[in-house]
Amino acid sequence: MSSVRLLIGTRKGAFVLTSDGTRKSWKIDGPHFPGWELYHLKGSPVDPNRLYASQTSGWFGQQLQRSDDGGATWSPVNNQFTYDGVPGTHQWYDGTPHPWEFKRVWHLEPSLTDPDTVYAGAEDAGLFKSTDGGNSWHELSGLRLNETGPHWQPGAGGLCLHTILLDPTNPDRIVIAISAAGAFRSDDAGKTWKPINKGLHSKYIPDPNAEVGHCVHHIAMNPKTPKTLFMQKHWDVMRSDDAGDRWTKISGNLPTDFGFVIDVHSHQPETVYVVPIKSDSEHFPLDGKLQVFRSRTGGNEWEPLTKGLPQQDCYVNILRDAMAVDQLDDCGIYFGTTGGQVYCSPDAGDSWQAITHDLPAVLSVEAQTLA
Repeated sequence: MSSVRLLIGTRKGAFVLTSDGTRKSWKIDGPHFPGWELYHLKGSPVDPNRLYASQTSGWFGQQLQRSDDGGATWSPVNNQFTYDGVPGTHQWYDGTPHPWEFKRVWHLEPSLTDPDTVYAGAEDAGLFKSTDGGNSWHELSGLRLNETGPHWQPGAGGLCLHTILLDPTNPDRIVIAISAAGAFRSDDAGKTWKPINKGLHSKYIPDPNAEVGHCVHHIAMNPKTPKTLFMQKHWDVMRSDDAGDRWTKISGNLPTDFGFVIDVHSHQPETVYVVPIKSDSEHFPLDGKLQVFRSRTGGNEWEPLTKGLPQQDCYVNILRDAMAVDQLDDCGIYFGTTGGQVYCSPDAGDSWQAITHDLPAVLSVEAQTLA
């Protein structure tokens, strides 16, 4: 029977959770890197024992770690990230010049074909690539050289590159998202980039329909249909069926369409999950009821999934990288909260159980399906 490994990044360390295919009983290993913020951990789809982790600290800065044994042991890799080929300052949102800074790595995306190749999304708005397991890095600087760069601005979390999607049918296609610049796509392996924000509307910027400046929270994709993208934006749930060239709103009957996380069923490309929260100033579930919403129609028609989730006095948040799906026949859905809970649904969302209640605030969740 296949098993599942969850990679959990929290405010105070990393945790590795494992279970057999029933997903009823879980072993919790950790904390790894106790006291550090672990923004993201992810495993290679080619070699599931090759894991990468991003740890950061206000005291000690940014460090990347690599494991070659499924998280049992870890080793630091080269953390020398240098912004290349870009002037030393860019225009800040108030019109003043601002130096490019390297603050932290928000997201790690291993290659679909090579365990030694991995991408890193950084703040400020940098995309980096390593082809030697993290021992050296180079920037794909065409992104920050994009002519729209002077109009990018930071979201509340900073000018962070938080989403990286690799197209399994086209090795030259990469989709990324930056808060608060928007979504971008490269069709030449990262050399050049184009904004892909047509159809997005953001009432809080001077031009609500601008080419860039939109606060995209997360983008998800089912690898079986890589041209279909689902987006959770700062207000609005969106969909594109042409790799981002055009977006349409699919919020439908959601009670609120503000949130951070979005994901797609591993076997049903039209089954989508979001976790709405009350508003952009009140980051907690509406009426204190923790509800995951599922659409089986690719959007617009949504149903609340509540069995096993707290339906009163719940005021946690679910951050942008804190939901994942496994590849088992009965697709498992997982998410972590800022209250330290990690929830599992072994039946595609019909019912939920808490794997743990007592971790530090969860920043990211990734699921690995192991043979």
